Amino acid sequence: MGAILPAVWPAGAGERELKYAVIVTRHGVRSPTWENARLNEYSAEPWPQWPVPPGNLTPHGRELIESMGGYYREWLAAERLLGAPGCQDAGRIYIRADAEQRTMETAQAFAESLAPRCGAAVHAETASGRDPLFSGFGKPDPQKMLAAVRERLGGDPGKLMGEHRAALETLQSILRTPQPNTEPVGVALKGAAPELTGPFATGSTFSEILLLEYAEGLNGPDLGWGRMTRQQMEQALEVHAVYADLMRRTLYLARSRGSNLLSHVLRSLDQAVSGKPVAGAEGNPGDALLLLSGHDTNLSNLSGMLGLSWKLPGYPADDTPPGGALIFTLWRNAAGECELRLKYVAQSPDQMRRADKLSLAAPPESQDVALPGCAAGCPWETARRLIEKAIDRDFVAKD
Repeated sequence: MGAILPAVWPAGAGERELKYAVIVTRHGVRSPTWENARLNEYSAEPWPQWPVPPGNLTPHGRELIESMGGYYREWLAAERLLGAPGCQDAGRIYIRADAEQRTMETAQAFAESLAPRCGAAVHAETASGRDPLFSGFGKPDPQKMLAAVRERLGGDPGKLMGEHRAALETLQSILRTPQPNTEPVGVALKGAAPELTGPFATGSTFSEILLLEYAEGLNGPDLGWGRMTRQQMEQALEVHAVYADLMRRTLYLARSRGSNLLSHVLRSLDQAVSGKPVAGAEGNPGDALLLLSGHDTNLSNLSGMLGLSWKLPGYPADDTPPGGALIFTLWRNAAGECELRLKYVAQSPDQMRRADKLSLAAPPESQDVALPGCAAGCPWETARRLIEKAIDRDFVAKD
């Protein structure tokens, strides 16, 4: 389909012209969501105290998001998508956040760094306290969820333990838990949702907290009780990646929570291609950028639905660290047609720990990712069909 371009984009110079970008980002570095009293049940020594309440974005985490926002602004200006004089860009950036402190503050940090001193608005569904864009819409079948995870586990769940024994042992050596979790790997229903049993369930939480400690810049006994190396942290993170793959990327689970979000992303891309209002789109025709501030669960859901995979230095495959983002970009090629490209971007653990100032000369880690069935630079109509096929309309809110 040929692109109908808003007048704000100049008729192309060069082979490809960036037309629109959607950034689906995880919030920045936060404190653990569990209270210390609960965490301390699983370790030989008390966990460190954090400067903010459980689950909140930290000041250091906000600084890191501001750095990412500055990098995005520089990148989008280099591609001539942003960079208008005054505060004109602020009106062409649409930001929506889940209604939690860490996602709202992350969105605000992006607003301030993408359009400095311009008061870019942050939109959120705060009335109900639950936004189905990020938390999902509809009621998945508990038995189908249970069966989907069991199928992924296969006939020998113990095989998973063997494949990741080194990561589990590394995590245990850091925690020195008085009573290690030796419960077999399995899955059972807890209410209306499946719950993983065994060491990957709790180990996922602990391994990510160790990454958060490292990214926050904690030192001495506050960093893995002084007995965790950088390499051990990366190995322990494998436990979190296994859990996320099973419980967030398994297809039925991913679709039941992620279809509403992906549908809105698709409609927003449709709107950018046509230049006309599309029901279910975020923002307005002629916008340059849509930024959605959500959670690691959202990114895992989208990657599971679309069959995407990435591997950034310092992280396990398909990991979704704080501030990481899946970016959809629409380009106009030399023939005047639109094509879709995808990229996954995240700061490395050390960039977060040092609070490196990011720029085009010193960028975050990134990797191009392709939709299965279509190479990078996927023609829009092909990409559109692939994305539409991944969405389960039973879990999409009616526009």
